[in-house]
Amino acid sequence: MKPDRKDLAPGLSISRILTGLWQVADQEKDGIILDPVVGAKALADYASEGFDTFDMADHYGTSELITGEFLRSWQGETRPKAFTKWCPEPGPMTAEIVRAGVQDRLDRLGVERVDLLQFHWWTFEHPAWLDALHELKRLREEGLIGEIGVTNFDAAHLNLALAEGIPLISNQVSFSLIDRRAAGHLAETCKKHKVQLLAYGTLCGGFLSERWLGEPEPDAVTDWSGSKYLRFIHAVGGWDRYQGILQAASSIANKHDVSISNVATRWVLEHAHVAGVIVGARLGENQHRADNLQLFQFELDTDDHALLDNAFAATSMIPGDCGDEYRQPPFLTASGDLSHHLAEMPSIMQAVTDPENSNRARVFSGSLWEPIAGYCRALRDGDRIMVSGTTATHGVDRTVALNDAGAQTTYILDKIAASVRALGGNPKDILRTRMYLRGEEDIEAAARAHGLRFTTNPPANTTFLVGNLIGDFRVEIEAEAVVSKKRE
Repeated sequence: MKPDRKDLAPGLSISRILTGLWQVADQEKDGIILDPVVGAKALADYASEGFDTFDMADHYGTSELITGEFLRSWQGETRPKAFTKWCPEPGPMTAEIVRAGVQDRLDRLGVERVDLLQFHWWTFEHPAWLDALHELKRLREEGLIGEIGVTNFDAAHLNLALAEGIPLISNQVSFSLIDRRAAGHLAETCKKHKVQLLAYGTLCGGFLSERWLGEPEPDAVTDWSGSKYLRFIHAVGGWDRYQGILQAASSIANKHDVSISNVATRWVLEHAHVAGVIVGARLGENQHRADNLQLFQFELDTDDHALLDNAFAATSMIPGDCGDEYRQPPFLTASGDLSHHLAEMPSIMQAVTDPENSNRARVFSGSLWEPIAGYCRALRDGDRIMVSGTTATHGVDRTVALNDAGAQTTYILDKIAASVRALGGNPKDILRTRMYLRGEEDIEAAARAHGLRFTTNPPANTTFLVGNLIGDFRVEIEAEAVVSKKRE
């Protein structure tokens, strides 16, 4: 018996259990580099049993080099699939920078084309991610990339990328009995655009297994994966509520004569927009392939779902949308608080102090009309920040996401957030927004995009139907913020 398969795209058949290689970085964190030949042999063992789809990234230690060694030595008829990620720091995304990033993946893997190149971006307030994706699209047309995916994109920005004409086939996000965000807005976006999810964190670093059933919370967790998912457990309500989910999964596992891990994985796989789950492998250590095959021998029934839903009801949802854990508090990552990392990210705008008034500063976005009409993108006077009417203008004069008011709203709010932050504020300081819409058909899409951005700290808002806007814009938004004083 081998794992079930699914077409992620035409001609791209994958194992529904992908073998994740992120733990290579954990195995090498003390400076001991894995032998690529030994690692390649471990991958061959997985592939020979049907687990022939491997997921890695540029920063997962030597995972790409190990996979490259494995692919060179493979002698079977169908070459296993190697999916990798490119995770550049925000900054200018020229054709040369993007090509160099892709070429590095090709060189390390030793292939002429990356099967699936997945793109990650740290902060959407820096809009160069769209430049990067458009260049990846060109490299796909050139044949250096088979397919393009993204990682940790929320519903709004996945929709924006697709509205820009980027041919995305997948989004890799956290999805589990603990983290159920991907069953919400993201599921709707995937259905609309026929994008599939590759789910990671499905076993929560091993916490969704018999090992922890009825056990007390550990005093300390030393591995990166465990540290990360213990934070997830705390975010949903703590150890006792997590135990409630684990007990429900245990009852279902006993009923079907499978493992808790099988139940947890099966629950994710039964969502229509999930193509596969990524199960981590510690090369040369414990293997769980035989156990993983059991999840294709049963299905969850109505009673099973009811039992799980009852356990879910006692927990909280992970805050925000998919991927937010990398971009805003609470930072539910292996390393914890990333605020210092994000603070070091370059801003697309720079504040300029008024030479005649040191309490006043301005930022400019580079729009064609700012110097012509004589205005700035935003102005700070004391603690007050006023943001001019902002449109979905990328660079000097390109309109983003033509005919998609929701996508334009997402882009505009990113630009507004960047301008507020460049002036020393925080997007949470935004107290008022005013939206101007071209037509009645734009109301719902723009409102939903605004709502996704302001799920917490919602500002006062007024929305106007103006009948027309300059150029191709469907939406224009202005904003006001007051920089909060830190409480002692």
